Amino acid sequence: MIDFFLTIGHAIMTPLYYMTSGILIVFHDLFSKIGLPEGGSWALAIIGLTLVIRICLIPLFVKQIKNSRNMQMLQPQVKELQKKYGHDRERLTQETMKLYKETGTNPLASCFPLLLQMPIFLALFRTLNEAANDKPVGFLSSAQVASLKDSMLFGFAKISDSFTHVTHDPQWPTKVLTACLVVLMTATTFTTQRQLMRKNMPESALTGQYAQQQKLLLYVLPVVFAVGGIAFPIGVLLYWTTSNIWTMGQQFYVIRNNPTPGTPAFLAKQERDKTKGGGKSQAPAVEAPPATDPPVLPPRVQPKKQSREQRKRPPKKGQQPGKRPPNKPPSDPPAPSDPSAGGDTKPPKKPPAA
Repeated sequence: MIDFFLTIGHAIMTPLYYMTSGILIVFHDLFSKIGLPEGGSWALAIIGLTLVIRICLIPLFVKQIKNSRNMQMLQPQVKELQKKYGHDRERLTQETMKLYKETGTNPLASCFPLLLQMPIFLALFRTLNEAANDKPVGFLSSAQVASLKDSMLFGFAKISDSFTHVTHDPQWPTKVLTACLVVLMTATTFTTQRQLMRKNMPESALTGQYAQQQKLLLYVLPVVFAVGGIAFPIGVLLYWTTSNIWTMGQQFYVIRNNPTPGTPAFLAKQERDKTKGGGKSQAPAVEAPPATDPPVLPPRVQPKKQSREQRKRPPKKGQQPGKRPPNKPPSDPPAPSDPSAGGDTKPPKKPPAA
């Protein structure tokens, strides 16, 4: 059974040995033609290998960001399911997976870039480790293995040396350099995870099972890298530190320009957008004309009531059919006749006697 797994592992790793060594050789030859020393050429070749790998992993990184965002936004619904089916673990698992399936979320997608880098990390580790023992791996020739093994970085540290294995004296400069690289690798791992949790996670996602997983990664991964880093060759430390710096910068760009709604990064982006909008030159406002009082309309006069016979009469000359004649304002009562003017002076009638 063990031989079977070893055969499977060898079949998977052998192509990676050739890919890793081939990229290293291309970058080393390029930097050597520029005139860089052997140590600097191999160190930059390892950094170039890291950049090539991370560029190839950009689609997976985008998918990781989307799934991580979906996981954060789904935390309130997951909590509701936990309250509803907390007594039935099997039903809770089924409903949670159903929710993930409906929203197209894969809980394991956030680990894909790390998992895919591990075989390449192991291939580079094996390549440098075998080079330290004068064993060619992949496309590396014996002369290239000797160059990689004996090349000095900064004039005092071999790329194939580690904190626990230094092949030349004095040893302390190499150990100081490896210790600094281990601390830098650990710090960048911690900073990248903390940046994701503090800036791009809503408050609803800071509690629950998903938050516990993120906190576990926040504190456990740096410890693992710090403990294991003392055994990594300097070339591997260069690879992993460069990869962490790339991840941190890539993540900072995504969080700044496309943050998750409801997060501190989203509020900060809104403030920046408001500041940018307020700083732009605006066209001068056009003054509105002064308000004037509305015109006073005459009171509406109700039409005069007409009987049915009056409405049936033919219209008079100058009057449109079907319309009533315009109402005339009531005339003043006739003035009493003046006796001196010769008018009729009739005494008013007396009321009949009772």
